[in-house]
Amino acid sequence: MAQAVVIGAGPAGLMAAQELAAAGHDVLVAEAKPSVARKFLMAGKSGLNLTKDEPFEDLMQSFGPATLWLRPIVAEFDATHVQDWARDLGQEVFTGSTGRVFPTAMKASPLLRAWLGRLGSAGVEIKTRWRWIGWEDEALVFETPDGKQSVNADATILALGGASWARLGSDGQWAQILAAKGVPIAPFEPANSALSVDWSHHMRPHFGAALKSVQWLAGDVTSRGEATISANGLEGGGLYSLTPALRQGASLHVDLTPDLETSVLTERLSTKKPKATVSQWLKKSLRLSPQKVALFHEVTKSEVLASDNLIHYIKFLPVHHAGLRPMDEAISTAGGVAKAAVDDRLMLTSLPGVFCAGEMLDWEAPTGGYLLTACLATGRWAGRRACVWLETGR
Repeated sequence: MAQAVVIGAGPAGLMAAQELAAAGHDVLVAEAKPSVARKFLMAGKSGLNLTKDEPFEDLMQSFGPATLWLRPIVAEFDATHVQDWARDLGQEVFTGSTGRVFPTAMKASPLLRAWLGRLGSAGVEIKTRWRWIGWEDEALVFETPDGKQSVNADATILALGGASWARLGSDGQWAQILAAKGVPIAPFEPANSALSVDWSHHMRPHFGAALKSVQWLAGDVTSRGEATISANGLEGGGLYSLTPALRQGASLHVDLTPDLETSVLTERLSTKKPKATVSQWLKKSLRLSPQKVALFHEVTKSEVLASDNLIHYIKFLPVHHAGLRPMDEAISTAGGVAKAAVDDRLMLTSLPGVFCAGEMLDWEAPTGGYLLTACLATGRWAGRRACVWLETGR
């Protein structure tokens, strides 16, 4: 009988396993996919953003409504701890100009290999192609290549991910299993999501190009960051932090010249030659990129605008969209196991001895290192509290 079973081999699950093994417990990690940490590896293809090196209070502001209950959890494994953890695995890190922290190797695979080696040396057993399908009596039941397997556990850590990128393992199917056990589940919703936009054919030459040096506004939330024009709409870090507001129906606007005050634009417009077109003025006087000019005309439909309206659109250009992209395309999801379903140990109150960690809990954060930091922190917290559960006889 395994003392502890961790279900889900992403960052949260592997961190929980690390803590349990370090305390001397036997640990079995069950993963539904043929290999572990697939979403982690995918995120690292463009440079693994481990965390954000900024003051703790600034870090916590990115977790929105979940800030209060996540605070003590992240405090025990904040940005500094994440960096120390990576270095302890032999992976040097560096901090970019925006405060984002990356492994020097700029890949997830060397870090994951070192981590799995450490876990293997600690005696952690990892089973892949083991899909959890619930309980029979008190035993955990898995569908495996060798048929149905049952495992008894003194402590179980669920780290099953959210409901986006199903092909990588986060399919959210576990929600039905827990709901049947009376666990409150908040509906899944896309987070860090792209937007659907029905572009005219005039935008096609700009597909794949980025809108840079812009400021986005949704409701009362602003964001400085770029977004890429795609065949489906807009995507990128500049928009992702606005997803909660956009889910609530907030309108989206963009400031094409966030570093130029309205008074400066007015002065430059006063020098516009009568025969100069709006496009020529935007390009030569304001030095707007072709993508910005194209977006401007996409919205205004090349209307002849009065001076005041012209400046208003430059500073407050409405972006007409058809809503968020499908949830499975989102980088992460909101919703999942409601906070009311777990106690301060992240243990399900209706299922003693079963702990939850990672993205399957109901919290969200923008990209930029916040997601991974909280996944690691909640995995560590759940693993340590499960150790106490095992060592104190429940």
